[in-house]
Amino acid sequence: MIRPCVRATLCRSQPRSTHASPLVSIPRTFCASRRLREDPRLQNIGRVIEDEYAVMRDNYETPKHTIILAHGLLGFDELRLAGQFLPGIQYWRGITDALAHKGIEVIVAAVPPSGSIEARAAKLAESIAEKAKGKDVNIIAHSMGGLDARYMISRLQPTNLSVLSLTTIATPHRGSAFADYMFDSIGPHQIRRLYKVMDYFGLETGAFSQLTRRYMQGEFNDKTPNVRGIRYYSYGASLEPSFWSVFAASHAIIKNMEGGLNDGLVSVHSSRWGDYKGTLIGVSHLDLINWTNRLKWFFWELTGSKRNFNAIAFYLDIADMLAKEGL
Repeated sequence: MIRPCVRATLCRSQPRSTHASPLVSIPRTFCASRRLREDPRLQNIGRVIEDEYAVMRDNYETPKHTIILAHGLLGFDELRLAGQFLPGIQYWRGITDALAHKGIEVIVAAVPPSGSIEARAAKLAESIAEKAKGKDVNIIAHSMGGLDARYMISRLQPTNLSVLSLTTIATPHRGSAFADYMFDSIGPHQIRRLYKVMDYFGLETGAFSQLTRRYMQGEFNDKTPNVRGIRYYSYGASLEPSFWSVFAASHAIIKNMEGGLNDGLVSVHSSRWGDYKGTLIGVSHLDLINWTNRLKWFFWELTGSKRNFNAIAFYLDIADMLAKEGL
């Protein structure tokens, strides 16, 4: 958990925009808690990103090519629970609109929510080919979406689309200890019963066992190498949850089993792939797609703390990075 304190070496002081934006709050300054700043594991998590994305900048460069957004486990493009009568629920809350507002062509891909990597990758390739219509694309993937994209690029090698880069965000490239724990705790018999229930409701189950460390490190990675000529970028996140956080239990399990920083579902170590751009501090797995609980920030500010992360600013910065790379 990030707490206000005296600025230290890890804290960055950068100029902030003086122009108000309807998407963000006023400029704020953050720094890590003393416990986190003294954690020796910070030496192994790449660039420490604290409040760099707290607010939006005035200017972002626009990449040349289309951006594909690929969702994670149990994800979707848009849910309309009340048909056409109410606005839909977007997986990428506000992110798609913000990118489009900056003149970026954005395509949101939808794959089977809990299908296997193979099934999701096949659908991802189909979706990109259909919607991009031969254009070169940059993929930005959250969580399991990064595994789908890696499989598509490396194993399927579709000829009707061209991927220039893949940026993964909190993707479990080496699996998640939480997935290991769930399988070990529930046991094979109960797992089969749960799968039957999910199957009854039309939900696939292929994804879950593939998110374990055993599968990712024992099978997937060796058979799914990076493809020459495609640029791979990645980001990780680290959270120190409060006792009421939905990630309190899973965070503790991963921390105990993997011994490192994590965002409540994926460790920083597992998130690293290709050119690792850094670790977002004080950010949860759901914060990364703008599903931050507003009530959380309300109580946070009551204690004198300030919001340290705006997902929209983060994705605009990724687009800016791609543009600067000539993509």
